[in-house]
Amino acid sequence: MTPVRFPVRPSWAGRNYLLLTGAAVVSGLGSSGALVAGAFAVLAVGGSATDVGLVAAARTVPLIVFLLIGGALADRLPRHRVMVAANALNCLSQALFAVLVLTGSARVWQMALLAALGGTGQAFFSPAAEGMVLATVSGSRSGRAFAVFRMGVNGAGILGTGAGGALVALAGPGWVLAVDAAAFAVAGALRAFLDVRGIPERSGGASLLEDLREGWREVAGRPWLWSIVLQFAVVNAVVAAAETVYGPLVARERLGGPQPWGLALSAFGVGTVLGGLLMTRWAPRRLLLVGVAAVLPLALPSAALAVPVPTPALVAVMFVTGVSVEVFAVAWMSALHQEIPEEKFSRVSSYDWLGSLAMVPLATAAAGPVQDAVGRPAALWGCSALVLLLTLAVLCVPDVRRLTRRPEPAEPAANGTDTGPGRDTTRTFGPDPSAACADESGRGPAGPADPAGTVTSV
Repeated sequence: MTPVRFPVRPSWAGRNYLLLTGAAVVSGLGSSGALVAGAFAVLAVGGSATDVGLVAAARTVPLIVFLLIGGALADRLPRHRVMVAANALNCLSQALFAVLVLTGSARVWQMALLAALGGTGQAFFSPAAEGMVLATVSGSRSGRAFAVFRMGVNGAGILGTGAGGALVALAGPGWVLAVDAAAFAVAGALRAFLDVRGIPERSGGASLLEDLREGWREVAGRPWLWSIVLQFAVVNAVVAAAETVYGPLVARERLGGPQPWGLALSAFGVGTVLGGLLMTRWAPRRLLLVGVAAVLPLALPSAALAVPVPTPALVAVMFVTGVSVEVFAVAWMSALHQEIPEEKFSRVSSYDWLGSLAMVPLATAAAGPVQDAVGRPAALWGCSALVLLLTLAVLCVPDVRRLTRRPEPAEPAANGTDTGPGRDTTRTFGPDPSAACADESGRGPAGPADPAGTVTSV
């Protein structure tokens, strides 16, 4: 009788890598469904397009205000503790949100307040989470490990968005928000079990202000970094407006309700999984040239909503966008992992997040008035044009075209050990968007890849 052979865990998938991946998958299942539920919760109480945008903006404003502080603290304190505390705050805010919706007592201002509380938690979580997964593996395994991690997170997004849209239609958005709260609790518990014995003591500068100045110098000295962050300051803003405000409205008025929109977001998730599979096998030499070029298809969803195309065509567009976003996300995080010193990574990440999200509140809050002024199709076509023009402009930056992947040093034989969440043995000088992250920074541009909110940074 032939013995049953079970899959062998890769040598690079140590305990901390598995805990971080498991936590991100769990929170991704909950929060990707909540992405659908949040907008429909506002609409269910009679909210307008402007109200949907204001609630989305309410989450992003404290995220922007506290990001730099979060980044500086994450370079001073054990990052896993910052992550667990942030998860607890997000759990509380989503649980209260769910109770208000389920009891029928929710008001738009209450939703905005709880969204702001969740955004505060995310401001401290995101810089701390950046690079954590990549820091648990070494050498040439890091790119594959990050791609596999994102495949798990994006796979959870497929299930979460599809199930979330269906559950919103069947039982209402309150139950989806309750599931999200429970997911944050489980994810925080998993992160509390990280093995941190190998993490060296952190010591910041003389003050938080000095730490932030040092982080700014790291950003300002790299044209490839600040040009892409500036690009996504606008790209994330217009995509957030399209996906959090216009998308649900088009779905309700022209596509039949929340289920088609959930299906489209699920197709995006399928695309990211396949994009992640592609990036486990492909390591482009010119990281940013390939990555930034892959952002061009991000103009397609806004154009598809502007027409609007039938549901099958929208699903196809979201699928292609998902593949492209994943190519960018892995290339972007690989570039950061290669170029940024580990001890400064959270501060650089906080500037990255700040630049990427700075215009999102304005865009989401203005989405309704802009629609009233020029019409929804014109607003959506404008979103698409901005994505194309800015991406082409960044491709003209010499450092974006020239930055190349460095050869990996020879590695010792794999022994299955775990380097710990804060130790990086591969950096030349010495964390994506989680995010996307994006929760764990499964970072990609704006979209459902962000397990903790409506939009991720670069």
